[in-house]
Amino acid sequence: MRTRLFGHDNNEREVPQLNMASLPDLIFTVLFFFMIVTHMREVDLKVRYTVPEGTEIKKLEHKASIVDIYVGKPIDGEGDYRIQLNNQLATLDDIKDFVEHERAMMNADDQARMTVSIKADRDVPMGIITDIKQQLQQSFALRISYSATETNQPNQ
Repeated sequence: MRTRLFGHDNNEREVPQLNMASLPDLIFTVLFFFMIVTHMREVDLKVRYTVPEGTEIKKLEHKASIVDIYVGKPIDGEGDYRIQLNNQLATLDDIKDFVEHERAMMNADDQARMTVSIKADRDVPMGIITDIKQQLQQSFALRISYSATETNQPNQ
């Protein structure tokens, strides 16, 4: 069906209708593009941790430049505190190689903003956190963030 328009000299002109047949194909193409380009990090936790509380909480930006290190007791049983890097339990000696590998996987802008987020149980001894920080210093990962939830009480 075409729409008829009348000009100044009463000549009829036809305006073609917009063909909508390819619109679903276009929508699915855009959907698949975003599904492929978007990178969702999914880590299966192998350590149990209770997030500590804090008063000066700030949300991290640039999620692509954040590297997570989890510290807590193993989920499958009792034992000492363990370190988890991605989906694997690891030792302190593995941290340097892990950080270097994660940095190599990032683009140049994200490498400059790389932040290591330590997600540790509230009861982890500070000595373990200090040892992790020393390993991070050796691999030149100097931006460190600690995950916490906001407390309801103001700092007194």
